[in-house]
Amino acid sequence: MGLLSGLGNLGLGGLEKMDLYEDPKKPEQKAAPEPAPKPAAPEVKESDYLLAKSYTCPVCNKEFKSLALKANRAKLKGTDRDLRPIYDGVEPLKYDVVMCPKCGCAALTRYWPSISETQRKMIKAGISGKFVPKDYTGDTYTFDEALERYQMALANSMVKQAKASEKAYICLRAGWTLRSKYESLDPADPQYAEESERTKSMERDFLESALEGLISARSTETPPICGMDEMTLDYLIAALSVEFGKYDQAARLVGSLLTNRNISSRMKDKALELKDEILKATRSGN
Repeated sequence: MGLLSGLGNLGLGGLEKMDLYEDPKKPEQKAAPEPAPKPAAPEVKESDYLLAKSYTCPVCNKEFKSLALKANRAKLKGTDRDLRPIYDGVEPLKYDVVMCPKCGCAALTRYWPSISETQRKMIKAGISGKFVPKDYTGDTYTFDEALERYQMALANSMVKQAKASEKAYICLRAGWTLRSKYESLDPADPQYAEESERTKSMERDFLESALEGLISARSTETPPICGMDEMTLDYLIAALSVEFGKYDQAARLVGSLLTNRNISSRMKDKALELKDEILKATRSGN
């Protein structure tokens, strides 16, 4: 006999055999639709970091545009031993020269358009009178175009008899740009071996000239030099000196930095790392 037997007399015979503890059937639920896939984030291109900035040439008064980095767009990832900044997604060094496409006046953004009347005449005679006008029409600058622009800035600095610091800073940043180019080369390219050797050789030439100029500027100019205080400049000279095997010079500068009570913790750490490299190199007889 079931617990509900007899309910048939009440018209509920269909419930007589019902299990007392059977879970009531839940209404069938439809499966939730799968969420639509999120659209892929748009690819960030180098040109997305740039804008066409307007300038007026101090030599020929022509208005022109030059590619420049958007403010606060690039993210700094770190620095090399010689303070080359490394950014994610773009190489700002390629956009650090302003150059008039009509007369060839060119300078680093730090120095544009600071020239005297005498220097203007020097550039007009030594650069503009021979310059073949050139426009850069791409939405980015290639490494080779960037190097060409650095060479124009360096030629201008020589013609206008700029300070050693300005010429050294151009060489420094040109050398860093060449290092970035070297890092971008494709080893699978048939021209890789030749191009990488040429690029590294040019990098060393520029950095060696930068070292020479920074040493000269340190003894003849008053800090800040190229935007660097005395300690930063001494560290940079020491780092470049290590690159070219001038360990005695590097050791003197590092020793002076480490005994300076005003040195920042970050600079002290970098100086200690450089000291270790100097010790390893001198002990191995390099």
